[in-house]
Amino acid sequence: MSNIVDPLVARIAARVRSERERRRWTLARLADASGVSQAMISRIERGESSPTAVVLGKLSAAFQLSVASLLALAEGAQDDGTAGTAGVHREADAAEWRDPATGYRRRQITDPQFPAEIAEIHLPPGARVPYPAAAFAFVRQVVWVLDGHLTFHDGDAVHELGRGDTIELGEPTARVFANTTDTGCRYAVILARGARP
Repeated sequence: MSNIVDPLVARIAARVRSERERRRWTLARLADASGVSQAMISRIERGESSPTAVVLGKLSAAFQLSVASLLALAEGAQDDGTAGTAGVHREADAAEWRDPATGYRRRQITDPQFPAEIAEIHLPPGARVPYPAAAFAFVRQVVWVLDGHLTFHDGDAVHELGRGDTIELGEPTARVFANTTDTGCRYAVILARGARP
């Protein structure tokens, strides 16, 4: 087994640990708040395990952050001092996070300091990614389907979204992003932050 840690996994590890430590939470407290085991949180914080989208959803909900915010903060943690500067961002230079369970891929389009967070998501055929309601607290969010078909569960409502369709998310509720087709789906998430604790 290789000792090389993916740089993005290392940044996610550092972000989860710093969010926990900023709140002065123990591993046990975060485990209680998130429903993720202490052992799994410990492996994530050490960079030994890449969290799935579902686990990230539970952790971000416990922190009262959106998944997009948690990942954007990790993806935007650049060492070269260029985060937040104006200019061109090349696709080839963007960090892409891949969910090890579903193959879901996410690329941050804007820096964390930009007033709106924009991310591009690739959801492979058959993938289903659920998030708890708390992962949508303190944000306003729009989902915009760029290619393919997205089955979006918004609480009890189910929306079938095709290319060009958008949905503005209302009050926080449990949500599921699903691709029930045999072709990939690509969508953008546009998020504006609201008040947070």
